[in-house]
Amino acid sequence: MKPTQTQLYLPISAFSANSLEKTSKGEMNGRAANRLAPCDRAFHDWYRFVLSFPPHLVSSYIEDFGLKESHLILDPFCGTGTTLVESKLHGIRAIGLEANIFSHFASSVKVDWDIDPDLLRKKALHIANSTLELLKAQGIDDNGLLKGNLKEVPLKTLDPEAAGLLLSKSISPLPLHKTLVLLDSLKEHKEQAYYRHALLALANALVFRISNLHFGPEVGVGKPKMDVPVVASWLHEVDRITNDLQLVQGRSYPNAKVYLGDARDVSSLIEPNSVDAVITSPPYPNEKDYTRTTRLESVVLGFIRNKGELKEMKKNFIRSNTRGVYKGDEDDKYVEDHTEIQKIAESIEKRRKELGKNSGFERLYGRVTKLYFGGMSRHLAELRSVLRPGAQLAYVVGDQASYLRIMIRTGRLLADIAEALGYQLMRIDLFRTRYATATREQLREEVVVLRWPGKKS
Repeated sequence: MKPTQTQLYLPISAFSANSLEKTSKGEMNGRAANRLAPCDRAFHDWYRFVLSFPPHLVSSYIEDFGLKESHLILDPFCGTGTTLVESKLHGIRAIGLEANIFSHFASSVKVDWDIDPDLLRKKALHIANSTLELLKAQGIDDNGLLKGNLKEVPLKTLDPEAAGLLLSKSISPLPLHKTLVLLDSLKEHKEQAYYRHALLALANALVFRISNLHFGPEVGVGKPKMDVPVVASWLHEVDRITNDLQLVQGRSYPNAKVYLGDARDVSSLIEPNSVDAVITSPPYPNEKDYTRTTRLESVVLGFIRNKGELKEMKKNFIRSNTRGVYKGDEDDKYVEDHTEIQKIAESIEKRRKELGKNSGFERLYGRVTKLYFGGMSRHLAELRSVLRPGAQLAYVVGDQASYLRIMIRTGRLLADIAEALGYQLMRIDLFRTRYATATREQLREEVVVLRWPGKKS
């Protein structure tokens, strides 16, 4: 028997349509609206982008759209699986699509609740003890006490090509060594069902406890941690996962599938006429390289090994920043007739010349703007074939002024594109406002609410 909303062990947040109305009146803005509530942490907090949209927002649109167990929700930019997890907690089937290889891994693990939590904890303790013994034999105490001179210990390192992908000093030598020793021990269990959960626990520990990274909100490098208890940090994350899994033991939840793929090619992966709702947050047009957010864990854990693999992954992304533009890109042709987008691109180029900005990236600002909206046009066009008539859609997007302070009203422009493709614009909800340091303005983050009426006969 599938759980009903009242059977869920977690309380569903009360961030409902009434709360959305409050945000439109300016009663909720900035980080408060995006904060992860304590009651939302289970499953969602196994691994999560700092700027991920919150579970309570997904829950509010599930309620607003009247979605039930018989429906299917799609998130074509599923990131770390917020929509998928929240859909599963509501007893609703969900499908995700994600082009970032590590995000795809994370979201697929976060919706896999079928493993035995007691076995995971037992095996994790075994792996931890064997790792501690290996480190002890090297003269390393994982509690931060090095017996002898660090220079005399042959520390494990990454392959130079892989290491070159990392932000400089994002992890110190000794914590990296201990992480790689733990990873080698963990890989001995690679064929076991619990392996992926244990690996995701290491990823979360790596980012938030072991590394030197900080998020504010961009990813950067903070004060170096010369040493940190790696094994204990990993076990802490394993415990959080096992605790959550124990809470759902004995209950039946619908499956959630996650595909690794390009949102502009959604019809090749999803069955025609099968989706009842879309709740998603695509990238925004700005200079944020989204792969930097997952770079450390992707490289250290072996998901990306060189520049070639990174490039191939980026080619499956919507072109939202200049570091992801490649020769042969032609999504801009899909918005050639959109007057306002063309004017924005022209304004960016004009401002660039006025300011004498001549770097290779700066010369691409205007073009990447057109590539972004062209890519989103391709996505929305492709999406039509998998939607049922009457399907409801919620796209969380934000206004931007990253390109030489030329304002890009992302939500309004996407709404225009959608309407031209046959979607009905129901409304645009204000989710929150956030302060932009570049322009010293409050930028809107909105939810574009659409309806697909079906193809005209």
